[in-house]
Amino acid sequence: MAFQGKKLISDPNDVVTEFIEGLVETYPGLQFLDGFPQVKVVLRADVSSATYNKVAVISGGGSGHEPAHAGFVGEGMLTAAICGDVFASPPVDSILAGIRAVTGPMGCLLIVTNYTGDRLNFGLAAEQAKSEGYKVEIVIVGDDCALPPPRGIAGRRGLAGTILVNKRQIAGAAAAAGLSLADVAAEAKRASEMVGTMGVALSVCTLPGQVTSDRLGPGKMELGLGIHGEPGAAVADLQPVDVVVSHVLKQILSTETNYVPITRGNRVVLMINGLGATPVMELMIAAGKAVPNLQLEHGLAVERVYTGSFMTSLDMAGFSISIMKADEVILKHLDATTKAPHWPVGVDGNRPPAKIPVPMPPSHSMKSDESLGRPLQLSQQGHVLEVTIEAAAEAVVNLRDRLNEWDSKVGDGDCGSTMYRGATAILEDKKKYYPLNDAAETVNEIGASIRRVMGGTSGILYHIFCKAAYAKLKASSKSGITSKQWAEALEASIAAVSKYGGATAGYRTMLDALIPAAAVLQERLSAGIDPSTAFILSSEAAIAGAESTKHMQAQAGRSTYISPEILASVPDPGAMAAAAWYRAAALAVKDMYQAS
Repeated sequence: MAFQGKKLISDPNDVVTEFIEGLVETYPGLQFLDGFPQVKVVLRADVSSATYNKVAVISGGGSGHEPAHAGFVGEGMLTAAICGDVFASPPVDSILAGIRAVTGPMGCLLIVTNYTGDRLNFGLAAEQAKSEGYKVEIVIVGDDCALPPPRGIAGRRGLAGTILVNKRQIAGAAAAAGLSLADVAAEAKRASEMVGTMGVALSVCTLPGQVTSDRLGPGKMELGLGIHGEPGAAVADLQPVDVVVSHVLKQILSTETNYVPITRGNRVVLMINGLGATPVMELMIAAGKAVPNLQLEHGLAVERVYTGSFMTSLDMAGFSISIMKADEVILKHLDATTKAPHWPVGVDGNRPPAKIPVPMPPSHSMKSDESLGRPLQLSQQGHVLEVTIEAAAEAVVNLRDRLNEWDSKVGDGDCGSTMYRGATAILEDKKKYYPLNDAAETVNEIGASIRRVMGGTSGILYHIFCKAAYAKLKASSKSGITSKQWAEALEASIAAVSKYGGATAGYRTMLDALIPAAAVLQERLSAGIDPSTAFILSSEAAIAGAESTKHMQAQAGRSTYISPEILASVPDPGAMAAAAWYRAAALAVKDMYQAS
Protein backbone atom coordinates (compact mmCIF):
# COMPACT_ATOMS: atom_id res chain seq x y z
CA MET A 1 0.00 0.00 0.00
CA ALA A 2 1.50 3.35 -1.06
CA PHE A 3 1.56 6.23 1.40
CA GLN A 4 2.72 9.84 1.50
CA GLY A 5 6.43 10.05 2.20
CA LYS A 6 7.62 12.03 5.22
CA LYS A 7 10.18 14.73 4.42
CA LEU A 8 11.70 17.60 6.42
CA ILE A 9 11.14 20.14 3.66
CA SER A 10 9.13 23.28 3.01
CA ASP A 11 8.16 23.09 -0.65
CA PRO A 12 9.03 20.07 -2.84
CA ASN A 13 9.82 22.48 -5.68
CA ASP A 14 12.51 24.27 -3.65
CA VAL A 15 14.48 21.34 -2.21
CA VAL A 16 17.50 21.69 -4.51
CA THR A 17 18.00 25.44 -4.14
CA GLU A 18 17.51 25.21 -0.37
CA PHE A 19 19.99 22.32 -0.22
CA ILE A 20 22.56 24.44 -2.04
CA GLU A 21 21.96 27.38 0.31
CA GLY A 22 22.54 25.15 3.31
CA LEU A 23 25.62 23.58 1.75
CA VAL A 24 27.41 26.87 1.10
CA GLU A 25 26.45 28.18 4.54
CA THR A 26 28.12 25.10 6.02
CA TYR A 27 31.34 25.12 3.98
CA PRO A 28 33.17 28.47 3.55
CA GLY A 29 35.11 27.16 0.54
CA LEU A 30 31.95 26.74 -1.55
CA GLN A 31 29.80 29.28 -3.37
CA PHE A 32 26.90 29.22 -5.85
CA LEU A 33 25.95 31.19 -8.93
CA ASP A 34 23.24 33.81 -8.58
CA GLY A 35 20.85 32.22 -11.02
CA PHE A 36 18.19 30.52 -8.90
CA PRO A 37 15.93 28.79 -9.59
CA GLN A 38 16.88 27.99 -13.20
CA VAL A 39 20.65 27.90 -12.71
CA LYS A 40 21.85 25.73 -9.81
CA VAL A 41 25.65 25.63 -9.83
CA VAL A 42 28.00 25.06 -6.87
CA LEU A 43 31.62 26.12 -7.37
CA ARG A 44 34.84 26.70 -5.49
CA ALA A 45 34.76 30.11 -3.84
CA ASP A 46 38.42 30.70 -4.74
CA VAL A 47 38.08 30.08 -8.49
CA SER A 48 37.03 32.36 -11.32
CA SER A 49 37.48 31.97 -15.05
CA ALA A 50 39.55 35.16 -15.18
CA THR A 51 42.30 33.84 -12.91
CA TYR A 52 42.12 30.03 -12.87
CA ASN A 53 45.22 28.59 -14.55
CA LYS A 54 44.51 24.85 -14.30
CA VAL A 55 42.11 22.53 -16.10
CA ALA A 56 38.66 23.02 -14.55
CA VAL A 57 36.83 19.80 -13.78
CA ILE A 58 33.03 19.88 -13.69
CA SER A 59 30.55 17.12 -12.96
CA GLY A 60 26.87 17.07 -12.17
CA GLY A 61 23.50 15.61 -12.91
CA GLY A 62 20.13 15.27 -11.27
CA SER A 63 19.87 16.01 -7.55
CA GLY A 64 18.80 13.47 -4.95
CA HIS A 65 22.21 11.75 -4.91
CA GLU A 66 23.79 13.90 -2.22
CA PRO A 67 26.56 14.36 -1.35
CA ALA A 68 27.19 13.80 -5.07
CA HIS A 69 28.04 15.95 -6.83
CA ALA A 70 28.11 19.27 -5.00
CA GLY A 71 29.66 17.75 -1.88
CA PHE A 72 32.78 16.88 -3.88
CA VAL A 73 33.52 20.42 -5.02
CA GLY A 74 36.79 21.62 -3.57
CA GLU A 75 40.49 21.89 -4.22
CA GLY A 76 41.77 18.46 -5.25
CA MET A 77 38.44 17.31 -6.72
CA LEU A 78 35.74 19.17 -8.64
CA THR A 79 35.93 22.81 -9.61
CA ALA A 80 32.15 23.05 -9.96
CA ALA A 81 29.03 20.89 -9.86
CA ILE A 82 25.89 21.44 -11.90
CA CYS A 83 22.69 20.47 -10.06
CA GLY A 84 19.52 19.48 -11.84
CA ASP A 85 16.15 19.02 -10.20
CA VAL A 86 15.61 15.76 -8.33
CA PHE A 87 16.51 12.88 -10.68
CA ALA A 88 16.46 15.26 -13.66
CA SER A 89 19.43 16.25 -15.78
CA PRO A 90 20.46 19.91 -15.41
CA PRO A 91 19.46 22.15 -18.33
CA VAL A 92 22.00 23.26 -20.90
CA ASP A 93 21.93 26.86 -19.64
CA SER A 94 23.01 25.77 -16.16
CA ILE A 95 25.88 23.70 -17.51
CA LEU A 96 26.99 26.57 -19.76
CA ALA A 97 26.90 28.97 -16.81
CA GLY A 98 29.13 26.64 -14.81
CA ILE A 99 31.61 26.30 -17.67
CA ARG A 100 31.79 30.07 -18.15
CA ALA A 101 32.24 30.67 -14.41
CA VAL A 102 35.33 28.51 -13.81
CA THR A 103 37.00 27.75 -17.15
CA GLY A 104 40.23 29.57 -17.86
CA PRO A 105 42.74 29.22 -20.68
CA MET A 106 43.66 25.62 -19.74
CA GLY A 107 40.13 24.47 -20.59
CA CYS A 108 37.47 22.38 -18.94
CA LEU A 109 36.78 18.65 -18.51
CA LEU A 110 33.17 17.51 -18.04
CA ILE A 111 32.77 14.19 -16.18
CA VAL A 112 29.27 12.86 -16.85
CA THR A 113 27.43 9.78 -15.60
CA ASN A 114 26.04 7.69 -18.43
CA TYR A 115 22.37 8.62 -18.58
CA THR A 116 20.72 9.80 -21.78
CA GLY A 117 19.62 13.18 -20.43
CA ASP A 118 23.02 13.94 -18.94
CA ARG A 119 24.85 12.93 -22.11
CA LEU A 120 22.61 15.10 -24.29
CA ASN A 121 22.54 18.20 -22.09
CA PHE A 122 26.22 18.16 -21.15
CA GLY A 123 27.11 17.33 -24.76
CA LEU A 124 25.11 20.26 -26.16
CA ALA A 125 26.55 22.59 -23.52
CA ALA A 126 30.06 21.43 -24.44
CA GLU A 127 29.47 22.16 -28.12
CA GLN A 128 28.02 25.58 -27.32
CA ALA A 129 30.99 26.39 -25.06
CA LYS A 130 33.41 25.36 -27.81
CA SER A 131 31.64 27.70 -30.21
CA GLU A 132 32.28 30.47 -27.69
CA GLY A 133 35.99 29.72 -27.68
CA TYR A 134 36.32 27.49 -24.62
CA LYS A 135 38.42 24.34 -24.66
CA VAL A 136 36.12 21.54 -23.51
CA GLU A 137 36.43 17.77 -23.32
CA ILE A 138 33.83 15.32 -22.02
CA VAL A 139 34.25 11.88 -20.42
CA ILE A 140 31.26 9.58 -19.91
CA VAL A 141 31.41 7.21 -16.92
CA GLY A 142 29.43 3.96 -17.15
CA ASP A 143 30.48 1.65 -14.33
CA ASP A 144 27.32 -0.44 -13.86
CA CYS A 145 28.00 -4.19 -13.84
CA ALA A 146 24.48 -5.44 -13.14
CA LEU A 147 23.04 -5.69 -16.62
CA PRO A 148 24.36 -8.22 -19.15
CA PRO A 149 25.58 -6.94 -22.52
CA PRO A 150 24.43 -5.86 -25.00
CA ARG A 151 22.65 -2.73 -23.81
CA GLY A 152 22.05 -1.09 -27.18
CA ILE A 153 22.94 2.58 -27.48
CA ALA A 154 22.19 3.26 -23.79
CA GLY A 155 25.33 1.55 -22.49
CA ARG A 156 26.23 0.94 -18.85
CA ARG A 157 24.74 3.30 -16.28
CA GLY A 158 26.92 5.71 -14.33
CA LEU A 159 26.98 4.91 -10.60
CA ALA A 160 29.13 5.57 -7.53
CA GLY A 161 32.35 4.65 -9.33
CA THR A 162 32.14 8.15 -10.82
CA ILE A 163 33.29 9.53 -7.46
CA LEU A 164 36.50 7.52 -7.67
CA VAL A 165 37.06 8.78 -11.21
CA ASN A 166 36.67 12.38 -10.01
CA LYS A 167 39.18 11.94 -7.20
CA ARG A 168 41.51 9.58 -9.01
CA GLN A 169 42.31 11.90 -11.91
CA ILE A 170 41.90 15.46 -10.65
CA ALA A 171 44.15 15.19 -7.60
CA GLY A 172 47.16 14.47 -9.79
CA ALA A 173 46.10 16.52 -12.80
CA ALA A 174 45.45 19.72 -10.87
CA ALA A 175 48.87 19.52 -9.22
CA ALA A 176 50.84 18.77 -12.37
CA ALA A 177 52.18 21.96 -13.90
CA GLY A 178 51.28 22.38 -17.54
CA LEU A 179 49.18 19.20 -17.88
CA SER A 180 47.07 19.69 -20.99
CA LEU A 181 43.33 19.25 -21.26
CA ALA A 182 43.82 16.31 -23.62
CA ASP A 183 46.05 14.57 -21.08
CA VAL A 184 43.60 15.18 -18.24
CA ALA A 185 40.74 13.81 -20.36
CA ALA A 186 42.76 10.74 -21.33
CA GLU A 187 43.60 10.10 -17.69
CA ALA A 188 39.93 10.37 -16.71
CA LYS A 189 38.85 8.05 -19.52
CA ARG A 190 41.40 5.43 -18.44
CA ALA A 191 40.13 5.67 -14.87
CA SER A 192 36.51 5.22 -15.97
CA GLU A 193 37.41 1.98 -17.72
CA MET A 194 38.97 0.50 -14.58
CA VAL A 195 36.00 0.67 -12.21
CA GLY A 196 32.87 -1.44 -11.82
CA THR A 197 29.82 -0.99 -9.58
CA MET A 198 26.70 -2.90 -8.59
CA GLY A 199 23.97 -1.96 -6.12
CA VAL A 200 21.49 -3.72 -3.83
CA ALA A 201 18.31 -2.06 -2.52
CA LEU A 202 16.15 -3.00 0.45
CA SER A 203 13.58 -0.26 -0.13
CA VAL A 204 12.32 2.13 -2.78
CA CYS A 205 13.19 5.83 -2.50
CA THR A 206 10.56 8.52 -2.02
CA LEU A 207 10.67 11.68 -4.12
CA PRO A 208 9.83 14.94 -2.29
CA GLY A 209 6.09 15.54 -2.34
CA GLN A 210 5.24 12.11 -3.72
CA VAL A 211 3.97 8.85 -2.26
CA THR A 212 6.26 6.00 -1.28
CA SER A 213 6.01 3.10 -3.69
CA ASP A 214 5.22 -0.36 -2.34
CA ARG A 215 6.90 -2.06 -5.31
CA LEU A 216 9.39 -3.91 -3.13
CA GLY A 217 7.53 -6.07 -0.64
CA PRO A 218 8.64 -7.29 2.79
CA GLY A 219 11.49 -9.77 2.86
CA LYS A 220 12.63 -8.82 -0.65
CA MET A 221 15.63 -7.01 -2.10
CA GLU A 222 16.49 -5.68 -5.54
CA LEU A 223 19.78 -6.51 -7.20
CA GLY A 224 21.42 -4.32 -9.80
CA LEU A 225 19.39 -1.16 -9.28
CA GLY A 226 20.09 2.26 -10.72
CA ILE A 227 20.12 5.41 -8.62
CA HIS A 228 16.82 6.97 -9.74
CA GLY A 229 14.34 4.59 -8.16
CA GLU A 230 14.02 2.47 -11.28
CA PRO A 231 13.58 -1.29 -10.73
CA GLY A 232 16.65 -3.44 -10.31
CA ALA A 233 17.79 -6.18 -12.62
CA ALA A 234 16.24 -8.82 -10.36
CA VAL A 235 14.17 -9.20 -7.19
CA ALA A 236 15.26 -11.83 -4.66
CA ASP A 237 14.59 -12.92 -1.11
CA LEU A 238 16.56 -10.96 1.46
CA GLN A 239 19.79 -12.82 2.29
CA PRO A 240 22.50 -12.41 4.96
CA VAL A 241 24.94 -9.64 4.10
CA ASP A 242 27.87 -11.98 3.45
CA VAL A 243 25.82 -13.79 0.79
CA VAL A 244 24.76 -10.50 -0.79
CA VAL A 245 28.31 -9.13 -0.83
CA SER A 246 29.68 -12.33 -2.35
CA HIS A 247 27.08 -12.23 -5.15
CA VAL A 248 27.78 -8.57 -5.96
CA LEU A 249 31.55 -9.07 -6.07
CA LYS A 250 31.20 -12.10 -8.37
CA GLN A 251 29.01 -10.05 -10.69
CA ILE A 252 31.42 -7.12 -10.86
CA LEU A 253 34.46 -9.34 -11.41
CA SER A 254 32.77 -11.78 -13.78
CA THR A 255 35.06 -12.99 -16.55
CA GLU A 256 32.02 -13.58 -18.76
CA THR A 257 31.03 -9.92 -18.94
CA ASN A 258 34.63 -8.72 -18.48
CA TYR A 259 33.40 -5.29 -17.37
CA VAL A 260 36.59 -4.42 -15.50
CA PRO A 261 40.17 -5.49 -16.38
CA ILE A 262 40.80 -7.01 -12.94
CA THR A 263 42.36 -10.46 -12.53
CA ARG A 264 43.88 -12.44 -9.67
CA GLY A 265 46.94 -10.80 -8.20
CA ASN A 266 45.81 -7.25 -9.04
CA ARG A 267 45.67 -4.40 -6.55
CA VAL A 268 42.25 -2.81 -6.07
CA VAL A 269 40.38 -0.02 -4.31
CA LEU A 270 37.03 -0.84 -2.68
CA MET A 271 34.14 1.57 -2.14
CA ILE A 272 31.06 0.64 -0.06
CA ASN A 273 28.47 3.31 -0.83
CA GLY A 274 25.28 3.82 1.16
CA LEU A 275 22.18 4.66 -0.86
CA GLY A 276 20.73 7.16 1.61
CA ALA A 277 19.02 5.30 4.45
CA THR A 278 21.54 2.61 5.34
CA PRO A 279 23.09 2.95 8.82
CA VAL A 280 26.86 3.30 9.01
CA MET A 281 26.86 0.11 11.10
CA GLU A 282 25.48 -1.92 8.19
CA LEU A 283 27.85 -0.30 5.69
CA MET A 284 30.81 -1.19 7.89
CA ILE A 285 29.54 -4.76 8.21
CA ALA A 286 29.41 -4.97 4.41
CA ALA A 287 32.96 -3.60 4.19
CA GLY A 288 34.13 -6.17 6.73
CA LYS A 289 32.68 -8.96 4.59
CA ALA A 290 33.91 -7.59 1.26
CA VAL A 291 37.62 -7.23 2.10
CA PRO A 292 38.34 -10.89 3.01
CA ASN A 293 36.11 -12.05 0.15
CA LEU A 294 38.18 -10.07 -2.35
CA GLN A 295 41.39 -11.36 -0.80
CA LEU A 296 40.51 -15.04 -0.39
CA GLU A 297 37.94 -15.73 -3.11
CA HIS A 298 39.30 -13.48 -5.85
CA GLY A 299 43.00 -13.26 -4.98
CA LEU A 300 43.10 -9.45 -4.95
CA ALA A 301 45.14 -7.07 -2.81
CA VAL A 302 42.77 -4.49 -1.28
CA GLU A 303 44.82 -1.29 -1.00
CA ARG A 304 42.15 1.23 0.08
CA VAL A 305 38.63 0.97 1.50
CA TYR A 306 36.16 3.86 1.34
CA THR A 307 32.95 3.30 3.30
CA GLY A 308 30.15 5.85 3.60
CA SER A 309 27.45 7.57 1.58
CA PHE A 310 28.94 9.08 -1.58
CA MET A 311 26.24 8.80 -4.25
CA THR A 312 22.80 8.15 -2.80
CA SER A 313 19.26 7.76 -4.04
CA LEU A 314 17.38 10.01 -1.59
CA ASP A 315 16.18 7.78 1.27
CA MET A 316 16.75 4.38 -0.33
CA ALA A 317 17.98 1.61 1.97
CA GLY A 318 20.79 -0.45 0.50
CA PHE A 319 24.33 -0.09 -0.78
CA SER A 320 26.48 -0.33 -3.85
CA ILE A 321 29.97 -1.76 -4.16
CA SER A 322 32.58 -0.27 -6.50
CA ILE A 323 35.93 -1.87 -7.31
CA MET A 324 38.71 -0.02 -9.14
CA LYS A 325 41.96 -1.48 -10.38
CA ALA A 326 44.84 0.32 -8.67
CA ASP A 327 48.51 1.04 -9.12
CA GLU A 328 50.96 3.39 -7.39
CA VAL A 329 49.87 6.40 -9.44
CA ILE A 330 46.19 5.84 -8.69
CA LEU A 331 46.86 5.36 -4.98
CA LYS A 332 48.92 8.54 -4.89
CA HIS A 333 46.09 10.49 -6.47
CA LEU A 334 43.51 9.01 -4.12
CA ASP A 335 45.67 9.85 -1.10
CA ALA A 336 46.31 13.42 -2.24
CA THR A 337 44.88 16.14 -0.04
CA THR A 338 41.50 17.58 -1.01
CA LYS A 339 39.24 20.21 0.51
CA ALA A 340 36.11 18.63 -0.95
CA PRO A 341 33.90 18.42 2.16
CA HIS A 342 32.49 14.94 1.62
CA TRP A 343 35.60 13.04 0.57
CA PRO A 344 36.49 10.73 3.51
CA VAL A 345 39.49 11.49 5.67
CA GLY A 346 41.64 9.03 7.58
CA VAL A 347 41.71 6.31 4.93
CA ASP A 348 44.88 7.28 3.10
CA GLY A 349 48.11 5.34 3.44
CA ASN A 350 49.02 1.70 3.02
CA ARG A 351 46.83 -0.79 4.84
CA PRO A 352 48.08 -4.16 6.12
CA PRO A 353 46.88 -7.31 4.33
CA ALA A 354 45.11 -8.36 7.53
CA LYS A 355 44.15 -6.54 10.69
CA ILE A 356 45.25 -8.50 13.76
CA PRO A 357 43.28 -7.50 16.89
CA VAL A 358 45.33 -5.99 19.70
CA PRO A 359 45.64 -8.55 22.55
CA MET A 360 43.50 -7.94 25.62
CA PRO A 361 45.56 -6.60 28.54
CA PRO A 362 45.73 -9.01 31.49
CA SER A 363 43.59 -8.36 34.55
CA HIS A 364 45.37 -7.14 37.68
CA SER A 365 42.94 -9.02 39.88
CA MET A 366 43.33 -12.61 38.69
CA LYS A 367 42.23 -15.31 41.11
CA SER A 368 45.13 -16.76 43.05
CA ASP A 369 43.49 -20.14 43.40
CA GLU A 370 42.84 -22.63 40.61
CA SER A 371 40.42 -21.65 37.89
CA LEU A 372 36.85 -22.33 38.85
CA GLY A 373 34.70 -24.67 36.84
CA ARG A 374 31.75 -27.00 36.95
CA PRO A 375 32.22 -29.68 39.64
CA LEU A 376 32.22 -33.31 38.61
CA GLN A 377 29.44 -34.07 41.07
CA LEU A 378 26.78 -31.64 42.27
CA SER A 379 25.68 -31.31 45.88
CA GLN A 380 21.98 -30.96 46.62
CA GLN A 381 22.33 -27.17 46.80
CA GLY A 382 24.38 -27.20 43.61
CA HIS A 383 21.63 -29.10 41.82
CA VAL A 384 18.97 -26.70 43.08
CA LEU A 385 21.10 -23.74 42.00
CA GLU A 386 21.59 -25.16 38.51
CA VAL A 387 17.88 -25.80 37.94
CA THR A 388 17.01 -22.34 39.29
CA ILE A 389 19.55 -20.57 37.07
CA GLU A 390 18.34 -22.50 34.03
CA ALA A 391 14.69 -21.65 34.68
CA ALA A 392 15.40 -17.95 35.24
CA ALA A 393 17.53 -17.65 32.09
CA GLU A 394 15.02 -19.51 29.91
CA ALA A 395 12.24 -17.20 31.12
CA VAL A 396 14.22 -14.23 29.86
CA VAL A 397 14.96 -15.97 26.55
CA ASN A 398 11.25 -16.63 26.00
CA LEU A 399 10.35 -13.03 26.83
CA ARG A 400 12.76 -11.41 24.34
CA ASP A 401 10.26 -10.31 21.70
CA ARG A 402 7.74 -8.90 24.17
CA LEU A 403 10.48 -6.98 25.97
CA ASN A 404 11.66 -5.50 22.67
CA GLU A 405 8.07 -4.59 21.77
CA TRP A 406 7.54 -2.79 25.07
CA ASP A 407 10.94 -1.11 24.87
CA SER A 408 10.28 0.14 21.34
CA LYS A 409 7.52 2.29 22.81
CA VAL A 410 9.35 3.64 25.87
CA GLY A 411 13.06 3.18 25.12
CA ASP A 412 15.40 2.20 22.33
CA GLY A 413 13.78 -1.13 21.50
CA ASP A 414 16.58 -3.46 22.52
CA CYS A 415 15.80 -4.46 26.12
CA GLY A 416 14.76 -7.95 25.08
CA SER A 417 17.78 -8.47 22.84
CA THR A 418 20.15 -7.25 25.55
CA MET A 419 18.63 -9.46 28.21
CA TYR A 420 18.57 -12.37 25.75
CA ARG A 421 22.32 -12.08 25.19
CA GLY A 422 22.92 -12.25 28.92
CA ALA A 423 20.55 -15.17 29.43
CA THR A 424 21.97 -17.27 26.59
CA ALA A 425 25.52 -16.61 27.82
CA ILE A 426 24.51 -17.78 31.30
CA LEU A 427 22.94 -20.95 29.91
CA GLU A 428 26.05 -21.72 27.91
CA ASP A 429 28.62 -20.84 30.60
CA LYS A 430 26.69 -22.83 33.20
CA LYS A 431 27.65 -26.04 31.42
CA LYS A 432 31.40 -25.52 31.91
CA TYR A 433 32.40 -22.68 34.15
CA TYR A 434 30.00 -22.31 37.09
CA PRO A 435 31.20 -23.87 40.40
CA LEU A 436 27.61 -24.69 41.29
CA ASN A 437 28.46 -26.22 44.69
CA ASP A 438 29.76 -22.78 45.73
CA ALA A 439 26.82 -20.38 45.60
CA ALA A 440 28.86 -17.20 46.05
CA GLU A 441 31.35 -18.01 43.30
CA THR A 442 28.53 -19.09 41.00
CA VAL A 443 26.81 -15.72 41.42
CA ASN A 444 30.14 -14.05 40.68
CA GLU A 445 30.53 -16.09 37.49
CA ILE A 446 26.99 -15.14 36.44
CA GLY A 447 28.10 -11.53 36.75
CA ALA A 448 31.14 -12.30 34.60
CA SER A 449 28.91 -13.81 31.89
CA ILE A 450 26.70 -10.74 31.94
CA ARG A 451 29.65 -8.35 31.81
CA ARG A 452 31.04 -10.14 28.75
CA VAL A 453 27.96 -9.93 26.54
CA MET A 454 25.44 -7.41 27.88
CA GLY A 455 25.97 -3.81 26.89
CA GLY A 456 24.27 -0.63 27.97
CA THR A 457 22.84 0.27 31.34
CA SER A 458 21.19 -3.10 31.92
CA GLY A 459 24.49 -4.94 31.60
CA ILE A 460 26.37 -2.83 34.12
CA LEU A 461 23.47 -2.75 36.60
CA TYR A 462 23.12 -6.54 36.58
CA HIS A 463 26.88 -6.89 36.97
CA ILE A 464 26.71 -4.60 40.01
CA PHE A 465 23.75 -6.65 41.25
CA CYS A 466 25.79 -9.87 41.06
CA LYS A 467 28.91 -8.34 42.60
CA ALA A 468 26.98 -7.08 45.61
CA ALA A 469 25.30 -10.45 46.09
CA TYR A 470 28.65 -12.21 45.76
CA ALA A 471 30.24 -10.04 48.45
CA LYS A 472 27.34 -10.75 50.81
CA LEU A 473 27.29 -14.48 50.15
CA LYS A 474 31.08 -14.75 50.35
CA ALA A 475 30.91 -13.75 53.99
CA SER A 476 28.48 -16.59 54.66
CA SER A 477 29.23 -20.23 55.37
CA LYS A 478 30.57 -22.16 52.38
CA SER A 479 28.90 -25.34 53.60
CA GLY A 480 25.51 -24.02 52.59
CA ILE A 481 23.64 -20.76 52.10
CA THR A 482 20.44 -20.39 54.11
CA SER A 483 17.28 -18.82 52.74
CA LYS A 484 17.81 -15.90 55.13
CA GLN A 485 21.27 -15.31 53.68
CA TRP A 486 19.85 -15.38 50.13
CA ALA A 487 17.32 -12.76 51.16
CA GLU A 488 20.09 -10.59 52.65
CA ALA A 489 22.09 -10.96 49.44
CA LEU A 490 19.07 -9.79 47.44
CA GLU A 491 18.74 -6.73 49.66
CA ALA A 492 22.46 -5.97 49.27
CA SER A 493 22.13 -6.21 45.50
CA ILE A 494 19.13 -3.88 45.44
CA ALA A 495 20.99 -1.37 47.62
CA ALA A 496 24.02 -1.42 45.30
CA VAL A 497 21.93 -0.96 42.16
CA SER A 498 20.07 1.92 43.81
CA LYS A 499 23.32 3.52 44.98
CA TYR A 500 25.09 3.48 41.64
CA GLY A 501 22.10 3.67 39.30
CA GLY A 502 20.34 6.41 41.26
CA ALA A 503 16.89 4.82 41.15
CA THR A 504 14.65 3.66 43.96
CA ALA A 505 11.04 2.53 44.35
CA GLY A 506 8.63 4.37 42.07
CA TYR A 507 11.24 5.38 39.47
CA ARG A 508 9.88 2.91 36.89
CA THR A 509 12.90 0.57 36.77
CA MET A 510 13.69 -3.07 37.54
CA LEU A 511 13.85 -2.11 41.22
CA ASP A 512 10.06 -1.69 41.22
CA ALA A 513 9.88 -5.47 40.82
CA LEU A 514 12.77 -6.39 43.12
CA ILE A 515 12.12 -4.05 46.07
CA PRO A 516 8.62 -5.39 46.87
CA ALA A 517 9.88 -8.94 46.27
CA ALA A 518 12.70 -8.49 48.79
CA ALA A 519 10.34 -6.95 51.35
CA VAL A 520 7.84 -9.83 51.12
CA LEU A 521 10.62 -12.42 51.21
CA GLN A 522 12.10 -11.01 54.42
CA GLU A 523 8.67 -10.62 56.00
CA ARG A 524 7.57 -14.18 55.24
CA LEU A 525 10.86 -15.74 56.27
CA SER A 526 10.78 -13.80 59.55
CA ALA A 527 7.26 -15.12 60.14
CA GLY A 528 8.60 -18.67 59.87
CA ILE A 529 6.93 -19.56 56.59
CA ASP A 530 8.46 -22.34 54.50
CA PRO A 531 11.28 -20.80 52.35
CA SER A 532 9.95 -22.09 49.03
CA THR A 533 6.50 -20.69 49.82
CA ALA A 534 8.03 -17.38 50.88
CA PHE A 535 9.93 -17.32 47.59
CA ILE A 536 6.70 -17.89 45.61
CA LEU A 537 4.84 -15.15 47.52
CA SER A 538 7.70 -12.72 46.97
CA SER A 539 7.68 -13.53 43.24
CA GLU A 540 4.00 -12.59 43.12
CA ALA A 541 4.97 -9.26 44.66
CA ALA A 542 7.63 -8.87 41.93
CA ILE A 543 5.04 -9.42 39.19
CA ALA A 544 2.63 -6.96 40.80
CA GLY A 545 5.39 -4.40 41.23
CA ALA A 546 6.44 -4.70 37.59
CA GLU A 547 2.85 -4.33 36.38
CA SER A 548 2.40 -1.25 38.57
CA THR A 549 5.06 0.59 36.57
CA LYS A 550 2.35 1.39 34.01
CA HIS A 551 1.10 4.01 36.46
CA MET A 552 4.50 5.54 37.21
CA GLN A 553 6.21 8.54 35.66
CA ALA A 554 9.74 7.51 34.67
CA GLN A 555 12.55 9.17 36.62
CA ALA A 556 15.48 7.16 35.28
CA GLY A 557 16.69 5.96 31.87
CA ARG A 558 15.44 6.83 28.38
CA SER A 559 11.81 6.56 29.47
CA THR A 560 12.17 9.94 31.21
CA TYR A 561 11.86 11.51 27.75
CA ILE A 562 8.58 9.73 26.94
CA SER A 563 5.15 11.27 27.50
CA PRO A 564 2.99 9.93 30.38
CA GLU A 565 0.32 8.86 27.88
CA ILE A 566 2.71 6.48 26.13
CA LEU A 567 4.21 5.23 29.40
CA ALA A 568 0.75 4.30 30.65
CA SER A 569 0.28 1.91 27.74
CA VAL A 570 3.08 -0.50 28.68
CA PRO A 571 4.93 -1.61 31.82
CA ASP A 572 8.63 -0.95 32.25
CA PRO A 573 10.50 -3.61 30.24
CA GLY A 574 13.34 -3.83 32.75
CA ALA A 575 10.94 -4.40 35.62
CA MET A 576 9.06 -7.06 33.65
CA ALA A 577 12.31 -8.84 32.82
CA ALA A 578 13.36 -8.86 36.48
CA ALA A 579 9.95 -10.13 37.58
CA ALA A 580 10.05 -12.87 34.93
CA TRP A 581 13.38 -14.37 35.96
CA TYR A 582 12.58 -13.99 39.66
CA ARG A 583 9.22 -15.72 39.24
CA ALA A 584 10.72 -18.54 37.15
CA ALA A 585 13.41 -19.11 39.79
CA ALA A 586 10.79 -19.28 42.56
CA LEU A 587 8.67 -21.80 40.65
CA ALA A 588 11.73 -23.95 39.93
CA VAL A 589 12.65 -24.07 43.64
CA LYS A 590 9.07 -24.92 44.60
CA ASP A 591 8.87 -27.74 42.02
CA MET A 592 12.14 -29.25 43.21
CA TYR A 593 11.17 -29.29 46.85
CA GLN A 594 7.72 -30.68 46.08
CA ALA A 595 9.31 -33.46 44.01
CA SER A 596 11.62 -34.35 46.88
